[in-house]
Amino acid sequence: QLQLVESGGGLVQAGDSLRLSCAASGRTFTDYAVGWFRQAPGKEREFVAAITPRGFTTYYTMSVKGRFTISRDNAKNTVYLQMNSVKPEDTAVYYCAANRGGIVTRIESEYEYWGQGTQVTVSA
Repeated sequence: QLQLVESGGGLVQAGDSLRLSCAASGRTFTDYAVGWFRQAPGKEREFVAAITPRGFTTYYTMSVKGRFTISRDNAKNTVYLQMNSVKPEDTAVYYCAANRGGIVTRIESEYEYWGQGTQVTVSA
């Protein structure tokens, strides 16, 4: 089993920056691609960004491209989501997920392991 724990969420103002972390344990982290997803109140969970096992390729949804950056430090078994210029519409619970296939994909069913989520609230 791979365990994932998100942290770094909180309450920020529009235009601020925030960095989320996803710490992994239990398996060889470099075997997994990792994605970030989010779920806003009353909405379905949606893809945000993903990164390949060695960090060479990243993939973003259009609404965050240019504002968010996904990265990873495999020595620390951690993936990050740097969120800049946040907007109220970024308010959601943010989840990280991992897939053994090592592919960057927006398809939730491709991810075998999920964290519990961290709340991000952006005030106007």
